Amino acid sequence: MSKLLLIDDEEDVRYSFQRIFDSPEVEVTVASSGEEGLKVIPKFKPDLVLMDVRMGGMNGLETLRRIRAANPKQLVILMTAYGTTQTAIEAMKLGAYDYLLKPFDVPKLKEIVGNALKAARDMKQVVSYEPLLESEDYELGIVGRSEAMQQVFKLIGQVAASDATALITGESGTGKELVARAIYHHSNRSQQPFLAVNCAAIPEQLLESELFGHERGAFTGATLQRIGKFEQCNKGTIFLDEIGDMTPATQTKILRVLQSGTFERVGGNQPIQVDVRVIAATNKPLEAAVANKQFREDLFYRLNVVRIHIAPLRDRRDDIPLLVNYFLEKIAREHQRPPKSIATSVIRTLEKYHWPGNVRELENALRRAHVMAKSDAILQSDLPPEIHGQSSGGASLPPSVGKAGDEAMTDASALARQLFQWAKRDPKLKVIPVVERELVIQALKETNNNQVHAAKLLGITRATLRKRIEKFGIQRELNVK
Repeated sequence: MSKLLLIDDEEDVRYSFQRIFDSPEVEVTVASSGEEGLKVIPKFKPDLVLMDVRMGGMNGLETLRRIRAANPKQLVILMTAYGTTQTAIEAMKLGAYDYLLKPFDVPKLKEIVGNALKAARDMKQVVSYEPLLESEDYELGIVGRSEAMQQVFKLIGQVAASDATALITGESGTGKELVARAIYHHSNRSQQPFLAVNCAAIPEQLLESELFGHERGAFTGATLQRIGKFEQCNKGTIFLDEIGDMTPATQTKILRVLQSGTFERVGGNQPIQVDVRVIAATNKPLEAAVANKQFREDLFYRLNVVRIHIAPLRDRRDDIPLLVNYFLEKIAREHQRPPKSIATSVIRTLEKYHWPGNVRELENALRRAHVMAKSDAILQSDLPPEIHGQSSGGASLPPSVGKAGDEAMTDASALARQLFQWAKRDPKLKVIPVVERELVIQALKETNNNQVHAAKLLGITRATLRKRIEKFGIQRELNVK
């Protein structure tokens, strides 16, 4: 459960917040002054403090100074009805996570509070890395005893002891953010803020503002000055996930921060100095992006001081039994029940699956099996159908598919057997990537390079198709007009 403390001298505001955040997932307590709030914090230990700037007695700025002096990791959101004044800006410079304008837009309020609570959880939950999980004292762990994971553990320990920039690579779902958080929690900056930014999830026109802030009037809609993540994270660690999706302009600013520790807000001309450790991650081959002039070469070398590569789950199948036990224990703790047992034959099935979604897909499959299991044991039939290879619940093909669907399934089975015969003759052949690449090429040729139609033909979204084209370097080889 998350804990939320509201400090405001207006009774109506305190009442409204208690109503807005009334839920089993959030515990809300209130204080009517800065002095009272400072007394409540050590006892209540809030994940997030929301506080008015202008209050009777000790004002919000002074209260914020004292909160941050006592605990630099405490997240505070300032609220003000005077957003155009320098008071709110000063509050942000003192280390506030964000600020809100009164009257509140409730959906926006919930979004900002939700993001702040997630950041608070990231900073509080220590990520341990152990080859064997002999302790249940922690919620989050990087699990594995394979040779590939042993190398990851060693690198985490080595890079955590320094302030070096780290680049974490690996496919989606392998646990790159967990590795970044493990580095943070075991570093000498573990008592300072940690903020994660998913560069692919933020529209490119907003990412630069999110990272570096903006001045009032910098662009349409910029009615107030905004402090970016780098300023908020001063003295701490920032995790830039999916950094390969950054625009060239943002890449240039990131390079400047890494070189000199300075940047300018969007629309500003005053350099701002920060001391922030950068950990970056990507599921893209950055070397190829550099060769294709899609990613700055100098930024790549600045980021690639220490490279930590996380192998896909299909390349470390001996970790699967350990991961299965870990996730079953984790799920059981969440439901406050004894863990379900799982037959050796089921684990063998899990070991044979190719896991395109990696560790994340394995966890989701086990959560699904936990729900579907009708007893205290997980059976083959409780696994998702794509894993155990059987239909689910008597489901059938749509009537429109009919006999053609059966023939397609038969042809596909024959093709799969042929592919595996090739794979046996050539151990280096990666069946899934080879087939996937050829399917994308043929779909583009069949549709005269129309990505919308090709995606529909493949049964995937256009965004997924574009990622596959980039991943396999297909566009360079197509000669379709």
